[in-house]
Parts: sequence; C-alpha cells; structure tokens
Amino acid sequence: QVQLVESGGGLVQPGGSLTLSCVASESIFSLYELGWYRQAPGRQRELVARITGSATYYPDSVKGRFTISTDNAKKTVYLTMSSLKPEDTAVYYCNTPLRRARDIWTQGTQVTVSS
Repeated sequence: QVQLVESGGGLVQPGGSLTLSCVASESIFSLYELGWYRQAPGRQRELVARITGSATYYPDSVKGRFTISTDNAKKTVYLTMSSLKPEDTAVYYCNTPLRRARDIWTQGTQVTVSS
C-alpha cells in the first residue's frame, strides 16, 4: 500500500498563490493516476485536480487557477494554486484510486485563504 504525505498548506491572502506537495513512498509513474481533493467544513470532499498518465483534469471551479504536476525523481505530485479565493479554504489531500476505493485518506494539509 503506497503511503502519501502532503505538505505546503498555510494561510494566504485572497489573490495569492500556494504550492502543495504530496510525496509518495513509491514511483509516481507506477501509480499512474493521482488526484488532489479538498474538503471544506460542512461540505463533501471534492476533486480539484487529477493526473492520469500525462493527462490532467480540473473541475470548472479551479480550472485556470490550479495546476497539477509531477516530479518522478522526487516521487512528488504538486498542486500549484493561484488567484486563491476564500472559498478555496479547505483541507487538501492527495490520493490514488485504490486508496480512495478503500476509503484510506491521510490527514491532509490545511489551506486558509483570508485577509
């Protein structure tokens, strides 16, 4: 079972940028698909970015503002977020399809967008 550790969260002002990191215990290439999710208080967890092979997907709510990327040598997946809004405030998680199917999640990293 792959282990994942997120980092990079924090407090940022509206309009600011932040990059989250997710380090995996095995090759990113072997995982094939990784996603970034977020959960705000009182709301369901939602997908904000996904990379499958070299293809990426973003929901409309973050398209053009969030970018998912990988560094295979560092076994790391990044989520670069720009033009952040207060509604982006949430706990952010990375995960794989297999872990999601088993409802296995890490503690995530908190992102707070506030002035």
